[in-house]
Amino acid sequence: MGESRLKGFGEAKNSGLGTVAADEGTVAPDRDPRKTFEAKPHTTDSAINSSEASHVVGGETQARKATHLKVCLEDDVQCESLTTGLERYRFRHCCLPELGFEDLDCTVDFLGHALPVPLLISSMTGGTDLAQEINRRLARAAQAYGLAMGVGSQRVSVERPETERTFAVRSLAPDAVLLANLGAVQLNYSYGVDQCRQVVDTLEANVLILHLNPLQEAVQSRGDRNFVDLLPKIEQVCAALPVPVIAKEVGNGISGAMARALLDAGVAAIDVAGAGGTSWAQVESARAEDPLQRRLGRTFRDWGYPTAHCVTSVREVDPEVPLIASGGLRTGLDAAKVLALGADLAGLAMPFLKAAAESEEAIAFEIEALTAELKTAMFCAGCKTVAALRSPDVLQRFPKS
Repeated sequence: MGESRLKGFGEAKNSGLGTVAADEGTVAPDRDPRKTFEAKPHTTDSAINSSEASHVVGGETQARKATHLKVCLEDDVQCESLTTGLERYRFRHCCLPELGFEDLDCTVDFLGHALPVPLLISSMTGGTDLAQEINRRLARAAQAYGLAMGVGSQRVSVERPETERTFAVRSLAPDAVLLANLGAVQLNYSYGVDQCRQVVDTLEANVLILHLNPLQEAVQSRGDRNFVDLLPKIEQVCAALPVPVIAKEVGNGISGAMARALLDAGVAAIDVAGAGGTSWAQVESARAEDPLQRRLGRTFRDWGYPTAHCVTSVREVDPEVPLIASGGLRTGLDAAKVLALGADLAGLAMPFLKAAAESEEAIAFEIEALTAELKTAMFCAGCKTVAALRSPDVLQRFPKS
């Protein structure tokens, strides 16, 4: 990515961005934006603690979202020993690629949308002032670099309409592919087509994600654990909505068999969100007040299918389904590997969350670094296009040492 794009994006952050004021939870544009989300220990009365707490009285979902952000930014919530499985794969090295680096083509098509780079800002947050600032920064980046972008669960905006503003980023990203988001389990808790349509309209989204999170709900205090007969309800939503529906896990993976059932129900795409990265069981453990819930989260920290396994498993049952690989991806090399395994997009959350918590310049750097890493992998593997990464023998699997 060129310097001009980075400069232009950097200029955007100077017009109206600032810190979340600890006294009111409002944006204070007169402060240095690079200090906006400086992490603080749990024991301090940080901006995250005070500004978010002032808005969560009477809103359990909203309070949970504030704590999720805090825990993800400050605690070690990664899988403990389980990995993505990507370390078992290596690209062939082509010492004579017969390519010019500038000729590499990263463009892809996803659900009818042309994207200049196969990267997705995965769903993260919403519902609080801090989340609004993060979403706005990420949306500007998505617009500047042509990335697709998801938002966190919009259930809070259905429950508390005043929080819709924390998700409303279309004006900042008029050309970006935006993904609305609701938990599929809410279809068993009075939600239906109307609420799904509502969150799509609020975001002016191109796609709706229905996320599947049984482990998180099981570990979460007062979680929603009734997953009975959800598939027919998902099918109803898919048939009624004017936008495609993506089924997405949250870090424990989707198997080939589950993908087949979801696709047969009308889901248009799969986001495997495999294990090996952030463990939402551990996130819930870290925020739990109940000792039993804390123990459950620790016990199931490494539960699920590794991301690499999920991608190959889904591709075995459907070679053509639009497929997102997310879950523990941290570099452009990780992205190149999942693309070579068969994914159409590589989704990342934690790297973008940490960058957004720092500054818009940090987001720009992260995107440019990821793209440079992806292109370097393509170049040194002798692949001019993303599709060429899937050619036989380009990615080789090695036995676990």
